[in-house]
Amino acid sequence: MRGFFVIAGALAVGIAAFAPPATAQDYPKDTVTLVTHSSVGGGSDVFLRELSKYLGPALGANVIVENVTGGSGANAMARLASAPPDGSIFYATTPTFIYTSLLSNPEATYKDLEPLVNVFTDPEVIYTAEGSPYKTLQDVIDHAKTAQGTWGAANPASLERQLLERLKKAAGVNAAVVTHEGGGDMMINVLNGTLDIGVGEVQEVKSQLEAKQIRILATFSAEKLDTLPDVPTVKSLGYDIVARKFRGLAGPKGLPADVIAAWEKAIPAVLANPEYKAVYTAADLRPDFIPHAEYGPFIESFVAETEAFLKETGVIQ
Repeated sequence: MRGFFVIAGALAVGIAAFAPPATAQDYPKDTVTLVTHSSVGGGSDVFLRELSKYLGPALGANVIVENVTGGSGANAMARLASAPPDGSIFYATTPTFIYTSLLSNPEATYKDLEPLVNVFTDPEVIYTAEGSPYKTLQDVIDHAKTAQGTWGAANPASLERQLLERLKKAAGVNAAVVTHEGGGDMMINVLNGTLDIGVGEVQEVKSQLEAKQIRILATFSAEKLDTLPDVPTVKSLGYDIVARKFRGLAGPKGLPADVIAAWEKAIPAVLANPEYKAVYTAADLRPDFIPHAEYGPFIESFVAETEAFLKETGVIQ
């Protein structure tokens, strides 16, 4: 199978890019808001804040990031679905907005948004606390066979949760998968030993890895990561599970052609920026630009695969 995969609380709004240079393209809006369902420091939040530093000048607009948390993306999707399709606001797409749409009954779903473009594929890794007794993924699985085990995922409706459910099935264990409303809370529980392992993106756990607070046991990517060549893939360890976590953007339905064209020009330019390339390469983000005409069908394909898996496992009827 290919890639597997109100406003509640305070809004954290950060200005990430300011006045564009005179050479920037003439974007129809002075300010663009990028919305994420992640809390500050979560995977999508980090992705957008880094991207926006380089996107503003390339797009020709000021770019701000807005955190609309709650409902595993439901509140953020509702925010976008009711916004004007004028190029002023977009939502950071990840598999979470598909899972939330399929597993719950939100006010707005992925069907109410228009996929714009994809930017990256984000490798998912399994990590544990540096002081934990688990040196390998097999150690974690062996423990789960005798003492159940406790594994962590960032959101109830997320790719990370489904990956762990698939790993449980493949390994023949019944570990408890504990979900959180963000990667920060999950990290705390891994570090304090409440969780045996957590699943997240490399960029999300990078600071703890550099501080030697955690160690990475395996990656769900198809191949080993360039920055972590000693970390095995889950598939190479005998569990046929590979994830392609997409990171892109969607807007309200009915985006005008000039807005779409501006983004299709700006994103490849940003990905080619040497300074930004050094940043996203260090975070193990894989450039994976998918233009507007292809991104909608890509999302629909992901939906079909995800829905089939959820039905197969009895999660949905």
